[in-house]
This record gives sequence, structure tokens and C-alpha cells, in this order.
Amino acid sequence: MAKVIWLTGLSGVGKSTLSKRIYKILKKKKCLIIDGDIFRKRDKQFSFTKKNIVKNNLKIINYCKKKINKYDFIIVSVISPLKKTRSFANKIFRENYFEIYLFATVKTLIKRDTKGLYNLAKKKIIKNLIGFNSKIFYEKSSHKHLRVNTKILSQKQCTNKILKFIKVEN
Repeated sequence: MAKVIWLTGLSGVGKSTLSKRIYKILKKKKCLIIDGDIFRKRDKQFSFTKKNIVKNNLKIINYCKKKINKYDFIIVSVISPLKKTRSFANKIFRENYFEIYLFATVKTLIKRDTKGLYNLAKKKIIKNLIGFNSKIFYEKSSHKHLRVNTKILSQKQCTNKILKFIKVEN
């Protein structure tokens, strides 16, 4: 049964970057990466309402359930701002669920702006960027998880901290 490594946090915090780094380290194992952006586009869901966020996250959880016995690791990188969907994933995957909350200051995320989303939000072209100009806020988890500050830690330090949390030697 796969370990589900759930990387969560705001846009630009490093979820996709760190998932790729973890994947490269675990390449000798059977790994699957599920990127929230790619998953959402594949399903043609572009709206970021609470209802659609829950729907998308539940689809990702169900996809993981279908793949759980085919892989050693499933690495999920998705904003997943709502506590109820992450709690549901925790309930489903139990001891095989490893939630990692990646965070940095909004100022840092605006400076990085890897996808240009913060610039578009500043121009009011995007009116619902979670953590910036959205009515949807990132809700803290109430179960065990790892917090990683991507502003102060290097990619290598973040990766090592995550691997230690999921009990994998680097």
C-alpha cells in the first residue's frame, strides 16, 4: 500500500517543485505524482468555488484510492485549502497519509509568482486567488502534519525535512 504524501499550501509555495524533487529521490520505488493543476485541467474544472474545490479534492482522493495498491508512493501537490477534504484524506489513508503544509509569506509568493497568478490578481483579472484576494481562506489542519517554511529553507532542506517526516532515508 502506497504512502500518500500530500503537499498542500498556497500557489507559488513550492508544491510542484518539491514533489518533483521527492519523485527523483524515490525513483527506485514505484511513484505517482498527482499535480492539482494538471488534474483540474484534465477534468475541465476551472472554477475555484468552495463546491468545486471540494469536488476536485475528493476526485483526487478517489483517484489515489484506485492507485494505492499499485505504487509505493503517491505524491499529491494541490492547494487543498479546506480542512474537511484534508481530514477526509487523513481518515481514508490513515497511517499512510502524510500531510505537508508548505508556507511562505504572501510577499515571498508575490515575488516568486511562478505562474504569474499574483500579477493577474493584482490587476483584478483573477478575482479569487486563495490566500490573496479570495473569500476562501486556507484552513489549518487539526491532525498530525508537517509544516515547512519554504521562504527560509532551501529546496534541499525542505526535501530532507519531508523525507524524514515520511520516514525515508535520503
